[in-house]
Amino acid sequence: MRQDIREAINQNAMSSFQITAVAICIVLNMLDGFDVLAMAFTASHISSDWHLSGKEIGMLLSAGLFGMAAGSLLLAPQADRFGRRPIILFCLGTISFGMLLSTFTQSVLQLAAMRAMTGIGIGGMLASINVITGEYASNKWRSTAIVLQATGYPVGATIGGVIAGVLLTHYGWRSVFVFGALVTLAMVPIVMARLPESLDFLIAKRPREALGKVNKLLQAMGREPIQALPSVAAAATEPGSGLAGLFSRGLAVQTAMIWASFFLVMFTFYFVLSWTPKLLVAAGMSAQQGLTGGVLLNVGGIVGGTMFGFLSSRIGLKPLLWACFVLTSALLVCFGMFANTLAIAFAVAILIGGGIFGCMVGLYAYAPILYRAETRATGMGWSIGMGRFGAVLSPMVAGALVDAGWPTANLYYAFAVPLLAAIASVGLLGNSGANAVPQARSTP
Repeated sequence: MRQDIREAINQNAMSSFQITAVAICIVLNMLDGFDVLAMAFTASHISSDWHLSGKEIGMLLSAGLFGMAAGSLLLAPQADRFGRRPIILFCLGTISFGMLLSTFTQSVLQLAAMRAMTGIGIGGMLASINVITGEYASNKWRSTAIVLQATGYPVGATIGGVIAGVLLTHYGWRSVFVFGALVTLAMVPIVMARLPESLDFLIAKRPREALGKVNKLLQAMGREPIQALPSVAAAATEPGSGLAGLFSRGLAVQTAMIWASFFLVMFTFYFVLSWTPKLLVAAGMSAQQGLTGGVLLNVGGIVGGTMFGFLSSRIGLKPLLWACFVLTSALLVCFGMFANTLAIAFAVAILIGGGIFGCMVGLYAYAPILYRAETRATGMGWSIGMGRFGAVLSPMVAGALVDAGWPTANLYYAFAVPLLAAIASVGLLGNSGANAVPQARSTP
């Protein structure tokens, strides 16, 4: 019976109810794009007001990433216990609270603590919105839907950057955090009214009145109601849940490889996003040109992420990821060679943005198919959390190399290597857990 429900979602056209659920997840990730980069948008103004050192600015930039790692590892797995929707609502409240309190801070330590709180909410929410997107999309559109949801991040970052620029000009840096708090809080009633709980969670964990909730969701999707849930033995009592479930049923290698893949890709991803504007200036460009280079990365990310979604419904995820790894590595080498040539550097920056975001969203599309419903949010949370360690480590490694006198070109050559290593880690991934959420049209 559980398989019949899943097959109906997988094989039939998506209803307006399903499309709305996916659209809400995309908007939530757009907000994350703004909330994550709020510190980067305001860093120079805060530094001027508080006369901060580079080390203090670095701590503020890292605080949110540490919080995101903690949220992914500790909070996201709770969605497999309490449900995806309650965790999303809790995380929205945490993000709003952290952003709002940021406006009242008077010291670096206070602001760092609030950035960490905001990061915990963001990290805890990402896995659940990714899982809901995958579960309510059909086979034909699953990979595309997940990729579009992930692409919401650069869209939010780009739009947020424009809005932040206006707010900073007229109202100061604290207004950026107020804006982030208000728009995040505005999503709470929308999520409560229109974002559904995961069907797979309801069937696997069978909370109170699970049958009625399942039938209500089926009715909203235009499906026939069911008379009874699958037996408890079939749905919820199999061994190996939670973190242990990521290493049971032959998943140990899969889990290790997806963790390694996220770590390697985020290691390069956050180097590119955080250091490119500064390195362009070091290569001889003006500060405004360096900022433009950073914006172009996000613009390229929007295009690249969308293209990945389009291609993923026609090409297997694994070969498409391999192509992204190779292409982006080559582009990083090219960028290093021509970083001091304005026209070439800007053109390659757009392409790098498309490639690196394609690598990232491809992993977001791949990870859910490895795990069953009982451990899917835990699997996503820990995969993203392990990647966050790469995100935190890479700017520090780059800074150490800059202090050691490495030229700009050599930095980009070095950070192309992790993407080549990810070819091997993705190559060792399989699809043993894919029976929980069947794969997209092509086998990855």
